[in-house]
Amino acid sequence: MSIDGVLQIVYALFYLLGGITVFMLGMDILGSNLEKAAGSKMRHLIGKATKNKYVGIATGTAITAIIQSSSATTVMVVGFVNIGMMTLVQATSIIMGANIGTTITAFISALSMGNFELDITAVFALVAFIGLMMTLFSKEDKTKRIGFILAGLGMIFVGLYTMSFTVTSLTETEGEVQTAIINMFTSIGYGKTELTWEILVLFLLGLGLTGIMQSSSAVTAIVITLAGSGLISLQMALFIVLGTNIGTCFTAVISSIGTNVNARRAACIHLCFNIIGNIIFAVPTIIWGSDIAALLESWMPGNVTWQIAIFHLFFNFTTTLILMWFIPQLVKLSTLLVRDKKGGKKAEEAEESNEMLDDRLLKTPAIAVGQARKEIVKMGQLAFSNYKLALEMLLSGDLSKKSMFAENEKHIDELNKYITTFLVRLSSEDISETDEKKVSSFYHVTSDIERIGDYAENIVEYAEEMSKTEATFSEHARAEISEMDGYITELYKNVEMAFSNHNLSYTQNIEMAENEVDQMCAKMKEAHIRRTNEGRCSPEAGSVYLQLAVNLERIGDHMNNIANSIKTYVTPDA
Repeated sequence: MSIDGVLQIVYALFYLLGGITVFMLGMDILGSNLEKAAGSKMRHLIGKATKNKYVGIATGTAITAIIQSSSATTVMVVGFVNIGMMTLVQATSIIMGANIGTTITAFISALSMGNFELDITAVFALVAFIGLMMTLFSKEDKTKRIGFILAGLGMIFVGLYTMSFTVTSLTETEGEVQTAIINMFTSIGYGKTELTWEILVLFLLGLGLTGIMQSSSAVTAIVITLAGSGLISLQMALFIVLGTNIGTCFTAVISSIGTNVNARRAACIHLCFNIIGNIIFAVPTIIWGSDIAALLESWMPGNVTWQIAIFHLFFNFTTTLILMWFIPQLVKLSTLLVRDKKGGKKAEEAEESNEMLDDRLLKTPAIAVGQARKEIVKMGQLAFSNYKLALEMLLSGDLSKKSMFAENEKHIDELNKYITTFLVRLSSEDISETDEKKVSSFYHVTSDIERIGDYAENIVEYAEEMSKTEATFSEHARAEISEMDGYITELYKNVEMAFSNHNLSYTQNIEMAENEVDQMCAKMKEAHIRRTNEGRCSPEAGSVYLQLAVNLERIGDHMNNIANSIKTYVTPDA
């Protein structure tokens, strides 16, 4: 081949790689911004997924259609299983739905190459430009988000057009380049009615490319481009598509490394689902490949791109339709393939891990924010529990639970560092304006909870001091401390409900309880002065009592700070 011919192929390869780049960037921009726009709905969908397999399949389909990647959905599911947010049975149904949802990209690819009087690609190129203008000149977060969605959608069509135009220009221009390319594809089966060894090559090609690119959608789009340009036959395309369905499992398998046994089983289920699906389809496709191609041709005459998209959908839909009745058996198979460690507890009996903020959740920031809030609630519960424990030791004089208190305090400090580190990672993601406000407020909330734990430590020190000096509180003092504890407990219950549900309807109750704490602190100080003047209070007990009143009032202040943080991202009528 001449130098000009070689350069023509090299330049065409550059354009092809550029088209793939624009296509994949468009998918990423579209998916990430759709996910942020639908963040609250996705959290709602995940919650609904626990009901039954039908809802789970629908959830997996919807989420994958939103984020444009079955691999991302499966990685997210692996993360959910790893933190105990989802069972294997629930994860299996979502994984099945994810395989259906990923087929939407194939139809977008087929649409871009359709023979319409209206140039679809030109229209979406304009849509991309409009989206760009919206992101450049709008100051509203919502408008910018819509602009990115439009730009991403348009980039998908432009990328597909670039790939298609490049391949078509090579094959339609007569000469040595056209001859060389046609000969290359002919050598691996193009034009043959019966494929033999080429089947394995095509299957491995689809598997390998998907594993490298970590996107079955992108590889399917390339296959549709090649088929639409006449470089590969429909039969060849079918075997490559079958391979992509195995290759797409690699991302989830790699993601499951280092997770707990159930998370690895979730990745295994994804792999088993696609392997079984390939077995179901490979045999008839090998035996009756020409008949299947003829059937698809009868459905969409002369339109090989739509025929491939239909086959891709039919593969995933049919496999799901068959295997959805065997979800328990798939879970059982995964437990046989991924066994518990020898001498260790079974996965379902293992203690709950503290690592509840899995980094895989960062792929879906809206879900990650919700999980971070749950972990902060747990941290708050632990701090309040320690406060109660400290007060019990102070009033009873029994310090036998001091080691339990110290263990809890250590856990609170670890959670504070752990949650804060996760929030730092989360804040570096491209998150929505509302979620950004939530993350910012969460930093302050964890700090307030940590301070509540510190005040509980002070109370334990008071208990130790009282024990050493053998000092005791009077009955009146004990009654006042119990009354103050009642107000703090009421304040905590309302603050926890408000923060857990980001609900401002508890505001009035919180304000009332916080005022009662402040008033009770003033009442305790007055009572202390009165008892001291009357000589009814020992110096040792009086000193502790006064410091205790201040500490309890400050615990109330920090709880009120947590409640006020909600106002930064929740509107009164929300």
